[in-house]
Amino acid sequence: MKRATERPAYVLPLRCEDDTDLIGYLRWLSARAEVVVVDGSSPPWFERHRSAWGHLVAHVRPDQDLRCANGKVAGVITGLRRVRAGRVVIADDDVRYDDDSLAAVTAALDGADLVVPQNHFRPTPWHCRWDTSRSLLNRALGHDYPGTLAVRREAFHRLGCYDGDVLFENLELIRTVRARGGRVRYLRFPLVRRLPPDVGTFLSQRVRQAYDSLAQPGRLTAELAILPAVALAVRRGRRTVAGGVAVAVLLAEAGRRRAGGAAVFPADSALWVPLWLAERGVCSWLAVGIRVVRGGVAYRGGRLRLAAHSVARLRTA
Repeated sequence: MKRATERPAYVLPLRCEDDTDLIGYLRWLSARAEVVVVDGSSPPWFERHRSAWGHLVAHVRPDQDLRCANGKVAGVITGLRRVRAGRVVIADDDVRYDDDSLAAVTAALDGADLVVPQNHFRPTPWHCRWDTSRSLLNRALGHDYPGTLAVRREAFHRLGCYDGDVLFENLELIRTVRARGGRVRYLRFPLVRRLPPDVGTFLSQRVRQAYDSLAQPGRLTAELAILPAVALAVRRGRRTVAGGVAVAVLLAEAGRRRAGGAAVFPADSALWVPLWLAERGVCSWLAVGIRVVRGGVAYRGGRLRLAAHSVARLRTA
């Protein structure tokens, strides 16, 4: 496996009001990368985090001049201002790289300004298998969106950072790089591990994840069509319904097997696709309703109207 020759940087934006279990991972990571944790937690928790693992990494607050409705973007920009390395990994606090995935993702920046890897859950409780089925469909039809990216520091600053007032911030960064002439590379393997959320967090994110599709009109149209398509299939008979389910499961299975995915995705993952489709069929309509009636989706005490800008809009900005 090709490895980057320079020591990379790692930016971890964080806002957490509990004793997040990061010390072991940060100890491992700090031996391999220049690590900056940008912590937007409340003062008591910020100090608690600093006491727990501030000696391992650069532990800082988001820069005060940044006014971002999406706090993660403020964390990313702050971190990119601090690091010195040319290759920078950006990752959520539930992402867990290992030696191989860290080497592969940073090496992929050869010839690219931004790298988009893919995630997999481990362990995989029932709700993660449910959500994994979404990832498998994405893999079958193109690529999945992860909780981690890698970027060249110089390109990030040259291309003008990205908007901090959108919900789907990773898509916004990807589109910003593309719109301004940067090179984006998608990786299907190796897959980077992600820790599972608790069931409450999973349930709370259903409509918010559907809201992301407002930035992808073609995808949103397909998701809004799920319920009408199911109703039509039911009218035509059980065989039509069964046929549609079989096609969806086979498509997800193709995504599971693509580019070595079968090594990390559980064998029954594709069987959860009908449940995810039913969920998205309902939640996509709820997301549109929230946009129309409430003006945006709830996010950390406020509302975000925009999921992400289109590439065309970013090119003219």
